Amino acid sequence: MLTLYKPALEELWFRQKLCEDPATMSYNRALGGTVPFPETRWRRFYETWVENADEFSHFYRYLWDDALGFVGEAAYRWDPERKIHLANIIVLAEYRRRGFGGAGLALLYGAAKENGVPVLYDDIAEDNPSVGLFLKNGFQVEYRTDEVTMVRKTL
Repeated sequence: MLTLYKPALEELWFRQKLCEDPATMSYNRALGGTVPFPETRWRRFYETWVENADEFSHFYRYLWDDALGFVGEAAYRWDPERKIHLANIIVLAEYRRRGFGGAGLALLYGAAKENGVPVLYDDIAEDNPSVGLFLKNGFQVEYRTDEVTMVRKTL
């Protein structure tokens, strides 16, 4: 069974693994691919996203599978410039195509709704195949450009 798991600071090794894994971050090719997440950045990230987070503006959890352990992450954040909540879901490459993305999205928008978020968006790089995942899970295309597809789901 998949659940949302609030990580401890010392468990941010898994986020580091996600961000620095080329296969997992292949969707991020247009924006540079992998993202360094050294241990020196863990404390600040943790304070903002987990420890002191107002769950309306910042929400971060791991996707936990009872049989496999950590399989991904799910998050959203308030973007003050655009005045929207942006979703983020990443499944470790070795666990893709097993239903974790869709189940994780459902858990994420359930948590967002509980926290008073009325609408979730995501701006997905045009070459990212996860657009289909979002559409399959109730998101609608808001607009498309040459670079991104913006999707939205009213909660």
